[in-house]
Amino acid sequence: MHWLRPLAITALCASIAACATSPTGRSQLLLLSNDQLNQMGQQAFAQYQQDVPTADQASHRYVQCITNAIVDVLPAEQRDLDWQIRVFESEQPNAFALPGGYMGVNTGMLNIATNQNQLASVVGHEIGHVIANHANERASTQSATSLGLSVISSTSGMQTPGGQQLMGVLGMGAEYGIALPFSRRHESEADVIGLQLMAQAGFDPRESVTLWENMQAASSGGAPPAWMSTHPSQGQRIQGLQANMDQALASYEQARNSGRTPNCPRP
Repeated sequence: MHWLRPLAITALCASIAACATSPTGRSQLLLLSNDQLNQMGQQAFAQYQQDVPTADQASHRYVQCITNAIVDVLPAEQRDLDWQIRVFESEQPNAFALPGGYMGVNTGMLNIATNQNQLASVVGHEIGHVIANHANERASTQSATSLGLSVISSTSGMQTPGGQQLMGVLGMGAEYGIALPFSRRHESEADVIGLQLMAQAGFDPRESVTLWENMQAASSGGAPPAWMSTHPSQGQRIQGLQANMDQALASYEQARNSGRTPNCPRP
């Protein structure tokens, strides 16, 4: 179909201009400035702390202890980010990461992650998002996709009602064929990166599987099909973790033998 050519040219030009590699060796499209994204992350984190109540200091110390242990095993360049993590009062078992090393954990997640090893899986996952530049990649992909669809619309006579209907279908295809799979890919990649980081820091990687078993037990159902979700299913996440467990256990044993035995008291 001749109207696909502008999109292909756009994607090719963008890829040539900003090709990078993730920590797992995956090719990435990064179009945005990390400095700009980090500043945006800092501003968003400050605003979030104004809008959402934070938890008690004991919870902050607990999560910070785990974060410090994991950040300590990062390469120097990544370790020097302004890593900050806060605990927010929310029953939703969730956590998030923003560019620049700004992270949040909800108190609801502390109810699911019953020990320091399980919570280290959560924190390692969020750190994985940051060091893999997932925010930059996601924003870059969305920008390139929007530009490509715009080019198609303006050059292929799709301003007619029938053409606009087709553009709607293309937009849906872009959402389910590009944006959501990228989100799921990011989640799976962050799981693998986080698994290695927690093991290198001396946290038991096997507890990452237990965490997701806890999540399964606590879930209320009604989740969308995996192909329509921004996250892999809980079963898919467990399978991905188990597939990388042998390497993580080797890193864990090495860390413990070298004296990395984190002890973060749970409040």
